[in-house]
Amino acid sequence: MTETLHIIGGGMAGSEAAWQAANAGVPVVLHEMRPKVGTFAHQTGLLGEMVCSNSFRSDDSEQNAVGLLHWEMRAANGLIMATADKHKLPAGGALAVDRDPFAQSVTDALLAHPNVTVEYGEITELPTEGQWIIATGPLTSGALAQAIATETGAEALAFFDAIAPIVYAESIDMDKAWMQSRYDKGETEEERTAYLNCPMDKEQYEAFIDALLAADKTEFREGETAGYFDGCLPIEVMAERGRETLRFGPMKPVGLTNPHQPDVKAYAVVQLRRDNKLGTLYNIVGFQTKMKYGAQTDVFKMIPGLQDASFARLGGIHRNSFINSPTLLDDQMRLRTRPNIRFAGQITGVEGYVESAAMGLLAGRLASAEILGQTASAPPDTTATGALITHITGGAEAKTFQPMNVNFGLFPPVEGLKSGRRGRKDRYKAYTDRAKVDWQGWLAG
Repeated sequence: MTETLHIIGGGMAGSEAAWQAANAGVPVVLHEMRPKVGTFAHQTGLLGEMVCSNSFRSDDSEQNAVGLLHWEMRAANGLIMATADKHKLPAGGALAVDRDPFAQSVTDALLAHPNVTVEYGEITELPTEGQWIIATGPLTSGALAQAIATETGAEALAFFDAIAPIVYAESIDMDKAWMQSRYDKGETEEERTAYLNCPMDKEQYEAFIDALLAADKTEFREGETAGYFDGCLPIEVMAERGRETLRFGPMKPVGLTNPHQPDVKAYAVVQLRRDNKLGTLYNIVGFQTKMKYGAQTDVFKMIPGLQDASFARLGGIHRNSFINSPTLLDDQMRLRTRPNIRFAGQITGVEGYVESAAMGLLAGRLASAEILGQTASAPPDTTATGALITHITGGAEAKTFQPMNVNFGLFPPVEGLKSGRRGRKDRYKAYTDRAKVDWQGWLAG
């Protein structure tokens, strides 16, 4: 009888790991503490719930590293990518999804799989027997986090992550806002109008920055210290770095023309992206925040077009934990001191839905191969998945290890190509061409 694989955590990584192992013929028990034990960020007990953005970012597999990761996961029969494609929303060149149907579909697929059993309840100790994957993500429960810290001899590293607010579409003033993707990007009219845009002149922008800086914000508990992940900074932290920072970040006005005033160039633009298929909800792009709820409504209603906005969800901040993978994990994603335990997902020090799911995909394949008595190696570092696992299990400097999105800087260079900005397009295409060949070779191996 084939040994059972136990997976703790039913987020992106745990769900993908369960799918991969179950499809390899390994019986899987997926342990999920929700809805019995909730978290600050989750709203449901569904598997694969998206708690922050509803975007998987760029879907360009030739010029973008995360788009390449999409391609690799699709080639590996990934559940997360297949489900995302099924519930795709217009988002220009990005892959955004209708979040609730997405999570429901992930849940339904796993519950229907003959090799998967889902057990609801909190796991509070590190297991001593059997094959396990810990994919509890950045919101690992306190008891399990303490057990991990006790075993590893060092406290888990941590950073703070913030959530962006969601607005009811019917409350947005379309006499001020308009629909357009930046540079009209997209193959269809629906894609070219995937974003709502709210313009600001210089006076409005300056007043908005003043309000951001003065607003009441969530204070951390005494003794609670951590950094922010640069890819998910609260907007008020960005504003503290310089008054123009937001105007060159999530509020940049380039590539957009206001049809209400086509001859007037906006000084800054706030973008909102569709959050569900019905188009009734929009999230404010890049507007993660640690402002208190009352301050959020006051400040966000200063945005032209959102002066009468109603919020389906306000933003918030929570503590994310991750382990120092370069010192703790081997190249099979196993805990060196307890090789029957693998880690996967954001807790390993990758950042983002796609990266988390990719690490789940890899952990599920490596664990199932070991259970089935097969020899399996990590994919080559010339692939997106391989570049990530190489980085977190030894490529990164342990002393300064921080969460990392996939990017071409993690890939070994392709010889004979121009360096610098001028040769970047050809270089990225060479990276992705090489990765696709090597990934298919790894899958076939």
